[in-house]
Amino acid sequence: MSFSDFDVVRRTRKGSFLNQIDHLIDWVSIEKVISQHYAPATDVTGRPAYPGLLLFKMLLVGIWHGGLSDEAVEDMANANLYVMRFLGLSLEDDVPDHSVLSRFRTRLTAAQAWDNLLEQINQQIHALNVTVKTGCHIDASITHSPRKPKTKPPYEVVNDREERDDESSAQATMRVIEVNQPGVDTDARWVRKGGKSMFGYKQHTLVDDNGLVMVVETTAANQHDSQPMLKLLDKAAIKPGSRVYGDKAYCSQKHREALKSRSIKNGIQDKAVKNKPLTQRQLQRNRLITKVRYVVERTFGSQARWFGSKFLRYRGLAKAHAWHILQAMAYNLKRLPKLFVQNLVIQETCAF
Repeated sequence: MSFSDFDVVRRTRKGSFLNQIDHLIDWVSIEKVISQHYAPATDVTGRPAYPGLLLFKMLLVGIWHGGLSDEAVEDMANANLYVMRFLGLSLEDDVPDHSVLSRFRTRLTAAQAWDNLLEQINQQIHALNVTVKTGCHIDASITHSPRKPKTKPPYEVVNDREERDDESSAQATMRVIEVNQPGVDTDARWVRKGGKSMFGYKQHTLVDDNGLVMVVETTAANQHDSQPMLKLLDKAAIKPGSRVYGDKAYCSQKHREALKSRSIKNGIQDKAVKNKPLTQRQLQRNRLITKVRYVVERTFGSQARWFGSKFLRYRGLAKAHAWHILQAMAYNLKRLPKLFVQNLVIQETCAF
């Protein structure tokens, strides 16, 4: 350790969040996943390339500090001793500039590597006995794209969670005329929610009983909430006997049969249909489900408050999905130290 490295360690608290994460996570296994998709020996100028793990950590730092731009992350890595120590840099080391970060994110997005990274991080969290898989909660949230049409185009705006009897009718009515204008995100779509038209994508998320993100799917905003549900359950490998909670947007005969065939308990709210109102028992059941569904709403709310997740800086469905996965990893890791300590307290209490 050089004198400058010693000075960095001396001037940073050991109990900081970044230091806690550095000790809880085995970064070697994360680096192995990254190296499958990003392992250049040299950069474009012939100099030794920056390690993929360093760039990955820089992306996390940017999200943890409010969704910073790549330029702001570069500045922080140069000026903040806590960040410098977390990244494994000394005062003499060069910091990757914002263009390197952008190319790294693009490379992993093209390789569809982000889902594997989320899975790897969740495996480590599960090894710490923090993840709860006895129940899961599903919901969707809209991410706004600023690259919307400047003029009023000819399109059909659908109402979000419009009352429909089943999936076939839901899919049939989710139509929007293609919007082709310069500078417009052609993968994003319009949807009407709460009386307001929104342009962007929809983040379909499955969380555990702690609110930690298990899997994510990204679609255009006009995709009905219920469409990716079964894909999310299969992707997360939900075990038989678990219960999945969801609001009435996910209520359909197709989903009831699918959950039954997978031996997964149905925690989805009932929905009234034409000429068939809900019974008092169904209304009471819906109220009970509402009381436990705050978990997924808290996840979306925390991501929006901590990371500024409601607005997308990038264009295209693949990059929107990469943004959603990065948020999920940052959220799970941000909550990990507190959940880890709580779990230790519970274990010690049960030991007495």
